[in-house]
Formats: sequence, structure tokens, C-alpha cells
Amino acid sequence: MSDSEITVTNTNLNTDSNSDSNTNTKLNTKPNSNRFNPVKRMNEEVRQESLSGERALYRGENLKIFDTVFHDGESPLKESKHIEFYNCEFQWKYPLWYSEDVKVRDCVWQEMGRSGVWYTKHLLVEDSMIGAPKNFRRCFDITLRNTSIPNAQETFWNCDGIRLEHVMARGDYFGMNSSHVYADGLELYGNYAFDGGHDIEIHNSKLLTKDCFWNCENVKVYDSYISGEYLAWNTRNLTLINCTIESNQGLDYIEGLKLVNCKLVNTKYAFEYAYDVDAEVTSRLDSILNPGSGVIRVKELGEKIIEPDNCKEENTKIQVGLSE
Repeated sequence: MSDSEITVTNTNLNTDSNSDSNTNTKLNTKPNSNRFNPVKRMNEEVRQESLSGERALYRGENLKIFDTVFHDGESPLKESKHIEFYNCEFQWKYPLWYSEDVKVRDCVWQEMGRSGVWYTKHLLVEDSMIGAPKNFRRCFDITLRNTSIPNAQETFWNCDGIRLEHVMARGDYFGMNSSHVYADGLELYGNYAFDGGHDIEIHNSKLLTKDCFWNCENVKVYDSYISGEYLAWNTRNLTLINCTIESNQGLDYIEGLKLVNCKLVNTKYAFEYAYDVDAEVTSRLDSILNPGSGVIRVKELGEKIIEPDNCKEENTKIQVGLSE
């Protein structure tokens, strides 16, 4: 018998009464010539190549890639490691899956480079444009610096260890179920950001997002602007310091809420069923509705709404008028 054939004994290949009850079948195990057959490249520089086809640099290792375009062909760098990219372009789907130790500088993901980085560890992206959605899923230790993501729908899902420095992103469901997130200079446009995340720290950022920080735990935001209704419902341990908030029915259904030197503008029905509150509001607040417990100090209050059958007023101290 040749090495490319296997004999299988099958006693019941079909139910025809005239068939042989003990049939020997030969299976051809030769590689299919139509299937990709990548050649692993390693320990080299790749310069100004035009690569296409499935898995063009599959399992590449210790590569420095310059001025190269990855055309049609899925998963060109699947299972790669120790890769550096300079002035490259990804035009098709799944370029970096199951990769490790990757550095990207001055590169572009076109729109069809979607779902580009999944299951990847230790990635740095700098000075780049990511025009594709659904990027960065189930990744670990990911840093983006001076990078724009104008098509960021459903990006950064289920990641652990995200660092964003001067990043612009536009799209809904950004950062869902991700943990250990640090952002400085983030400009985010899109609803439902960071839903289900935990251990999140944000500085000097602008977040235009409805339903931001829902179902989160351990969130700290410093020197930032957040605009969008229903901010941070069903969240535990939220701290806002030197922030401006614009949120109709924001900061409700929270357990463990701290505000230090914050403004709440155009905000009605705040603090409903929010417990263990320590809030310092340095602006006029339009209204408070049925707070759960704690202390709320506010410069000026438009309306306090207490429904006795829904709220124990004695559990929350509301002080109007802040001392200079």
C-alpha cells in the first residue's frame, strides 16, 4: 500500500441487501492541489511586495515588513509572531489572527480588512488608520497610539489589557466586556461604549455615547467630558473626578458612586436608585429622582423628586449650596 492511501474496513457502508457486508475502501490523502500551501517565511525583511491569496505569510516569524500591500486573501498572517510592519496596507479580512508580539507603524486597514485582529497577544499600533469594523476581539495586551478608527463598530470586544493614547474612534458597542482598560486622550463617538467592562481608567477624553459604562465594575474617569443619556446604569464602583457630564436620567441604578468637582449639565432625574453615593456637583443640577443612599452636595438644584413609596428619603442627605 502506498503512503498516500489508507484502507478502512466498514461493515455497513449501505443497507442494500446485495452489498458486500465487509467492504474495503481506499481514501486518498494526497494534498489537494487547490488548497493553499503556504511557505513559512522567517528571519527576513519583506520590502514592497504585493501579496494575495489565503495565508500569504502564514506562521511568519521574525519578519520586518515594509511598504507591502496585502490584497484579497484571508488570514495572511495567521499564527505569526515577532512581526514589524511599516507603511503597509491590509485590504482583506482577518490579517492578524492568533498572532503574538506585533508592532505596526504608519499602516492602513481598508474597510474590507474587517475582523482584523482577533486572539492576538502583545500588539502595538502607532500612527495608523483603521477603517475596518469588528477589530480587536479576545486579544491581550493591546496598545494603540495616535491612531484613528472611523469605523469602530463592535471593536475591542472581550479584550484584556487595552491602552489607548490619543485615539479617535466612531462606532457603537466599543469596548464591550473588556477589562483593564486605560485611555488618555480618547475621542469616542458611538453608543453603548464599554458595556460589561471592568477595571477601566480614562483621562482627558471626550465620550459622546448613550448608555456608556452599563453593567461595569471599577471605573474611574478623570478630567473628561461625557455626553449621552442613561449614563452608567447597573454599574458598581464608579468614580468621576473633574468631569463634565451631560446625561438625561444619568447615574441611576449604581452601587458605589463618587463625584469630585464635577458638573452635571442638562441632566434630569439623576441618582435614581443610586446607593452609597458621595457626590460633589459644582453646577446647577436640573433634578434628582428617588436617590438610594449617600450624600449629594450640589451648587444649585432645580427639583428634588421623592416618591415615598419608592424611596426612603432619610437614607440620602442632599445639601444645596456649596461653600466657596
